[in-house]
Order: sequence, then structure tokens, then C-alpha cells
Amino acid sequence: MSPRNESKQAITPVLLCGGTGTRLWPLSRDSYPKQFIAMQGELSLFQQTALRVSDRASYRRPIVVVNEDHRFIAVDQLQAIDIAPATLIVEPVGRNTAPAAAVAALHASEQDGDAKLLLMPADHVIEDEAAFTAAVTSGLEATGSGRIVLFGIEPSSPATGYGYIRQEQPGGSAVSRVAEFVEKPDPVTAERYLAAGDYLWNSGIVLVAARQLLSELERHAPDVVTAARASLVDGERDLDFLRLGAEAFGRAPSISIDHSVLEKSDHASVIRVRCGWADLGAWSAVWEIGDQDAAGNVLAGQAVCDDSHNCYLRGEGILVAAVGVEDMIVVATEDVVLVTRKDSDQNIKQLVERLKQEKHAAAFTSRRVHRPWGYYESIQQGHRYQVKRITVKPGGKLSLQKHFHRAEHWVVVNGTALVTRDAETVLIRENESIYLPLGCVHRLENPGKLDLNLIEVQSGGYLAEDDIVRIEDVYDRV
Repeated sequence: MSPRNESKQAITPVLLCGGTGTRLWPLSRDSYPKQFIAMQGELSLFQQTALRVSDRASYRRPIVVVNEDHRFIAVDQLQAIDIAPATLIVEPVGRNTAPAAAVAALHASEQDGDAKLLLMPADHVIEDEAAFTAAVTSGLEATGSGRIVLFGIEPSSPATGYGYIRQEQPGGSAVSRVAEFVEKPDPVTAERYLAAGDYLWNSGIVLVAARQLLSELERHAPDVVTAARASLVDGERDLDFLRLGAEAFGRAPSISIDHSVLEKSDHASVIRVRCGWADLGAWSAVWEIGDQDAAGNVLAGQAVCDDSHNCYLRGEGILVAAVGVEDMIVVATEDVVLVTRKDSDQNIKQLVERLKQEKHAAAFTSRRVHRPWGYYESIQQGHRYQVKRITVKPGGKLSLQKHFHRAEHWVVVNGTALVTRDAETVLIRENESIYLPLGCVHRLENPGKLDLNLIEVQSGGYLAEDDIVRIEDVYDRV
């Protein structure tokens, strides 16, 4: 929908796409984190978040703040649901939510000095979207008097994985002053909070006037605003992205909007919401919102169980089978099998950090590696050879490149490939192949309307991805 159809009074959603979702490893990894994964159904959490604010009578086109490594994933997923963002802001490094919010507020203020922002982490589940929309509408008026409106979720259990907000005036759905922010409690304290009735889960969703947010940041975290402003000045347009100045943004402290502003502000307010909200921060949370069978088991993908209770079993690529177990989480991808008790799933983060210190590839990326043009999967690797499956989406085009240490042989499985090999251009069809000798300048394109799938066989003494010399790239990668 064009900007002409947007209401001048509409709210500007800001979709915050940072974070790696480490506790949902091995499905969520640095290269493809949880916000871009379809945890339930066919749409990713990011797509669900974007659709939640797609009514142009109430919301303007969103500002999306995304990490450098995930910018093309975000573009592809938005295109798939026919949403055109107002701006895609690319963070050169992750600096938590405060710098991201500051950049979005500065950018939005340049377009409209009275802009109202709805800051939304892009990895949440909201089952009752009508209730959420009603809460946003109720909180909008308060922003006109300088209040920063948080959305406190009415707790349904003594959860220990969430931060809490204590209302100054508990009860009802009116906007209340925040009396206290509380970090994640221990089980006994969480039980007390649930019984008290005036504590709410902190959803991390914030409704605020851009001008007010910047004023509070200037007061409580001036270094954040200084770095954000400089990164916009040093930023540049790159294809459909607004790429922030790397050096300037890197000077921003890594701090959340909660710690930098909300916990210090005299204007923090909260509205109580019951909307089926969940922050999928651990596998136990995914189990809680899942479709449980009579024995309390949630089965996803290729999974089966017998004589088992209260388990989450997920098979991605291979079958997960469980017999006679309780309270277990088993998640299998093509390269990793995770097994843990539900009450230990918060410790997955420490395990992944250890794997990263040991430089284990599975801690960073999965077998499927996404690129702007599509993706590839490593099928087999041995001494001086590697076999990959490559999928190029319609219109996708790999960089014009060469290798110093390997030759390649491409076999088209289905689709049509347009191949540049030195001075020649060749059209390769299904069941046809082409050989690319070491050192030749080459490029692969998909000129068709369907995905192009091919098998690549590499041979040589060094087969790592850094043996790519890019000569030209339509995606402006280095």
C-alpha cells in the first residue's frame, strides 16, 4: 500500500530484529536466528510481527532495524507477505535495543516531528491480536502527554524467565504509572508476584512519541543518542537499505532500552494486557504454547513417541523417536541433536557459548547457509572434494567471481541456469552440466520463474568459503 493511504495520525511500528535466540539452539543460530524461523505454522515470528501492524488505517509502514547479516532474509520474508517497509535500517554491529530505538526515533522524527513509535521485538507470539490492538489504541492518548507506555502481560503462571513490572495502581486496563521494574525472579518470588496481582510480565513492547523517547535518552543515556545521530549522518543508502555508519554506531554502548531509559524515567507507564503473549526465549516456552496431546507432549516435524509425558520433540530432517521419557526436550536438525530436561533449557546458552569458544561451526551456522540469491547446503565433504546443493531463487544472481584453489562442476537438477564462464555465456538446462576450471571467472544466474536447483562438486586443495574473489556483485557484498 502506498504512503498516500496512511493516516497522518497512524503509529510508526519499529520492528527490532536483533538477537540470536541462543536458547533455541540448534534451530536458532547466529546465521539464521529464531525471529526468522516458523516456530509454529508457516510464517516466521518476524512475519507475524509485521502482519500484526499491517492495517494502514492505524499503522504506517514499518521501520525495520536489522543486523547486517540478516538484511536479505528480512527483505525476502517481507516480500513473501507483500509488506513494503518504510525503511530497512542496517546495524553494522549489534548494540542491544537502546541504540536501535534511538536510530529509529531520529529517523522517524526527520519524516514527522510528531511521530509515535511502537517498538516491537520481532520474536514474540501474540495469539489474541484484537486484544493487543485494543491495548495499543488505549495507550495512544497517554503518549500525547509525554508518557512512555509499556505493555504488561497479565501473568498466567509464576514464570521465572521474564522480567516483571509492578503497577502503581493495579487492576483494570487503564494506563498506570510504573511502580517498580523487577529482574527475572526465583521460583518462590515468582509465586509471590503471581499471588499479589499487581505484577505483570514485561513484554518489551513500548509505545512512545519519538520526540519524548529522544528527550529521555538525552537525559539518561546521552552517549546512545550521540552515537546514533553520528551513525545516521555517516550512513548511506545501499540498494533498499539505510546502512548506518559502522565506526559511529560501534561507539554506542551496548544497552537495552529498559536499562538505559525505562527504569530511570519518571514517565514510564504500563497498561495491563491479556493477549496470549509469549516471548519464545526457551524451548520450554515453545512447549507451553504448543498443541499438546493428551499426555502433554508436543510433536513438531518428524517426531513420534510412546509412553512419554510432557515432552517437546522436534525433528528437522531426521526422525525423533522417544519411549518412556518425561519432561524432556529433544530437537534434531540435520547436523545437531539436542537433548535436555525442560527445567534445564535455560542452560543451553552456556553450552552454545562453550561451543563458540571452541570455534565449533554448529554454534554459528547450520548446514543450510542463506545468501541474498538463495541458499546452499553442504551434502558431503572429504579429502580435496566437497559436494553442495545450491538453490537460486528466480532472478537470483551469484557474484561474478573466481577461485585460486578449487575447480567446480555444476549439474542442474531442475530449472534453468545462465552461466558466465570467462568470455562465454551458456544456458544450462535440467540434467545438463558445466565444468569451471580453477581460476576461471564465472557467475551463476536463474533467469527463470521457478527455483533453480543444482549440485556443485568442488575439487581442490582448499575449499573454504573465503576462497572467493568477488569481481562484481549486485548485492554489494565485499
